[in-house]
Amino acid sequence: MKSGVHGLLRISWLKRWGLVVMVVCVAVTCGFAEEPDTVTISREQYERYQKVDTLLEIMGYVEDAYYEDVDEGLLLDGAAAGLLSSLGDPYTFYYTAESFASYMEHQSGEYAGIGIQISTSYVTRLSTISRVFTGSPAEAAGVQRGDILYQVEDMFVTPETIQDAVNIMRGTPGTSVNVKFLRGDEILEMTVARAKIKMNRVESCMLPEQIGYIHLWEFMGDCVDGFKAAYYDLKDKGMKGLVLDMRDNPGGLLDDGVGIGDLFLDSGVLTYMEYRNGTRRYYRTGPGAEDLPVCVLINENSASCSELLTGALRDRLGSRVIGKTSYGKGVVQTLLQLDEKGDAMQLTIAQYFTPLGKEVHHVGIVPDVEIALPEGDNGMYQLGDLADIQLRKAWEDMLQTLNMSEEKGENE
Repeated sequence: MKSGVHGLLRISWLKRWGLVVMVVCVAVTCGFAEEPDTVTISREQYERYQKVDTLLEIMGYVEDAYYEDVDEGLLLDGAAAGLLSSLGDPYTFYYTAESFASYMEHQSGEYAGIGIQISTSYVTRLSTISRVFTGSPAEAAGVQRGDILYQVEDMFVTPETIQDAVNIMRGTPGTSVNVKFLRGDEILEMTVARAKIKMNRVESCMLPEQIGYIHLWEFMGDCVDGFKAAYYDLKDKGMKGLVLDMRDNPGGLLDDGVGIGDLFLDSGVLTYMEYRNGTRRYYRTGPGAEDLPVCVLINENSASCSELLTGALRDRLGSRVIGKTSYGKGVVQTLLQLDEKGDAMQLTIAQYFTPLGKEVHHVGIVPDVEIALPEGDNGMYQLGDLADIQLRKAWEDMLQTLNMSEEKGENE
């Protein structure tokens, strides 16, 4: 799932629209020997190739008559992208070799840059620093969550130039880049070193009253190991209850969601996928579970695997959910690497449901306590800051849960 990816497969595949057959001999009807320019295929294959004959015809016209030279590879990339986009599914699309390599770099969690994550709005036209990675050059330089990326070298940052700005900030470790940030009314000019960055998908701290807090940013890379390390560290420090923050978590790999859910849930169904033909595939947690109350914090940008885990914790653990109704992406994708060139496709293959069979797609997870950030509040608080009213509400809700548990124990 980039946002819900089920797995990664490699398949060998003829690019149907790239096959030009001078003479086609239909194997089931032809008995003569093959000529040097003859390709023998089955009738079924022949009939499939006929369906893309118009595409080949268009491609021929373009190559023969377009007023400039054309790149056949770009034409084929465009044809592949157009085929998948015709499904009208925003989660099914084509990766060029370059874009797929970039995705795999993100999944690995390692790249060379300054160590920031950026959220760009076409409404405000601003590019806001949503994360500063732990131990990064940006952190060392004093960049903070909520700063506005204003200028990179000579390039002013807009929604249209943000990718170019990101490309400039990436580069060879040990070199530097000049960057300007806005913080309130102040312009901050910094020369920031580039380094090998390892994205931390998990951040944690202890809130007052021994309430543990873990922000899980996405389900990729080493997030399961990172989550467990953070959890047990908090537990060793006397954690009584956990606030699990999955706001702005777009999802990721399904197996990582199962791995984290397995920490809290005993043997049973975590989720199930339903395919087009009605068959189901169940994902289960194993025996044993942590005996600790968990409160989940979500918002309108919590999607896919974060919704899957939220639904499972609510259905099976009785976890309370605080925040805003989640995004509503209840479908699962698979990645198919197409050929040795390195291009790939992401394809939606199934819909998923919570353990109790509740639908998520286009519905989302509706919180038990709905609370929105005030107008004008961009939510860019430092880790564990209870001035964040959504986090404060989740913390208060967990305190109430613990108090009710104590009162129940006394009455018994």
